[in-house]
Amino acid sequence: MPSAFTPHKTNPSTQYPQAWERAGQVKLLVLDVDGVLTNGQVFIGENGKELTKAFDIQDGLGIKLLQKIGIATAIITGRSSKMVLGRCEELGIEHVLMGVENKALALDSILQSLGLKHADCAVMGDDWPDFQMMKSAGLKVCPAQAHDAVKEAAHYVTTRSGGSGAVREICDLILKAQNRYEELLDQARA
Repeated sequence: MPSAFTPHKTNPSTQYPQAWERAGQVKLLVLDVDGVLTNGQVFIGENGKELTKAFDIQDGLGIKLLQKIGIATAIITGRSSKMVLGRCEELGIEHVLMGVENKALALDSILQSLGLKHADCAVMGDDWPDFQMMKSAGLKVCPAQAHDAVKEAAHYVTTRSGGSGAVREICDLILKAQNRYEELLDQARA
């Protein structure tokens, strides 16, 4: 029986050789919400308002680990949600742009505020509206259930679906590519 600390078996340098080097350069991780941080389902109540969203706890820890080593995190989403804002506050995500129609302009704004270039960022999206912000990113990522056209454009497709650990998977890839994963894992085991 494997231990609780068995390393992830995905070998991105074999399946996605372009992703490993790109992940090593990431200084900013930008995420869509619905279909990336959540499973993409939207529950609407009788009043016509969104009722709930479910977030994966491991995704949240992955985000916190990136922040711990100095990698900024951001949210760019087409929908506005108090639940998303609450989750972002809980995780310490400082750059949160909601209700965005042009995600490329939103990404440019975040990059400018941080003094970064497109090559410095990883962007994770799952559907057509995310093409705008993904097209110039240094690392283009999508979850397993993403639309086929988005998968074709991605440098890396996670084995997990949005809302089910896909974000943690890309966080772990970035940590490993930047030689910080084992250090953080050792700290957690101590």
